[in-house]
Amino acid sequence: MMTNLFDQFMSPAYLGMPLIVLALGLPWILWPSPSSRWLNNRLVTLQSWFLNRFTQQLLLPINTGGHKWALILASLMTFLLSMNLLGLLPYTFTPTTQLSLNMGLAVPFWLATVIIGMRNQPTAALGHLLPEGTPTPLIPVLIVIETISLFIRPLALGVRLTANLTAGHLLIQLIATAAFTLMTSMTTVALLTTSILFLLTLLEIAVAMIQAYVFVLLLSL
Repeated sequence: MMTNLFDQFMSPAYLGMPLIVLALGLPWILWPSPSSRWLNNRLVTLQSWFLNRFTQQLLLPINTGGHKWALILASLMTFLLSMNLLGLLPYTFTPTTQLSLNMGLAVPFWLATVIIGMRNQPTAALGHLLPEGTPTPLIPVLIVIETISLFIRPLALGVRLTANLTAGHLLIQLIATAAFTLMTSMTTVALLTTSILFLLTLLEIAVAMIQAYVFVLLLSL
C-alpha cells in the first residue's frame, strides 16, 4: 500500500530487477514500422504525416546545415511523447518524472549543440554571450550572466519536464483519492470531483504532448 504520494515515482522492480528498462523500451515497440508497399495503412500514414509536420515545424527557424539533426530530434520527440502519454495509463510508470533521466537526455544534447556551434561558427556562438549595443561598463557583467545562463540551460530543461509531469501526476492522484473517499458519503460531490478529474486528465494529455515538444524545441534553438 502506498504510504507516500511520491511513492508512485519510485522505479518499480520485479524479482530485484528494475523495470525502468522495460518502460524505456516499450514505446519503441508500439510505433508501427513503415513497410515497403506503395500504399501504407492508415496508422502508418498518420504516423508519417505527424513526423513530417513536426520535423518541418521544428526545422523552420534552422538553416540548411542544421537539417541533419532532423532524425535524432524527431526520434527524441517521439520517445518523450510516447513515455509521457503511456505514463498517464493506470498501473504504469513514467520514466520522464525522474530528474536523472531528463538530465541524461538534456546534458548530452545541449553539450553537442554547444560544441558543434563552437567548432563550426565560433564567432557567432561567442557573440550570443554579448548582446549587440551593450554599454561598455556592462560588458563584463553581461558576459558572466550569459555564460551562467548557458550552463543553466540543461538544468532548466530537465527540471521543467520533471516538474510539470510530477505536478500533474500528483494532482491526478489527489483528486482521484478525494473522489474515491467521497463516493460513499457525498455522492454529488464525488461526481463533481470525478468530472474535474476527467478534465484534468485531458489537460495532462495536452501537457504531455506540449512538454515533449518544448523540450526538443528548446534543444534545437
